[in-house]
Amino acid sequence: MTPPILPNDRVGMSTADFEQLLTRAAERGARSALEQIGLGDERAARDVRELRSLLSCLRLAKSTAWQTFVKLLTTGVITLLIAGIALKLKIFGGGQ
Repeated sequence: MTPPILPNDRVGMSTADFEQLLTRAAERGARSALEQIGLGDERAARDVRELRSLLSCLRLAKSTAWQTFVKLLTTGVITLLIAGIALKLKIFGGGQ
């Protein structure tokens, strides 16, 4: 199929042909990009699933670490408050 040449050296084609051309170009570009980053073979899907699993585990570990930090901080503050109250009330014979 040779597209018609329009005035001023412009090429004309139907919308369907143009969309088909864009689709083919996009698919080729996507394949090329995946091959360049090492995901152009049959193991790519498994590799991506493993990467997603690792990211999920990392997010869970990060969340758990923050929760643990907040719990330790809260426990420390409460312990200090209780110790201060105990000293103020002279429960353990401290203070004068």
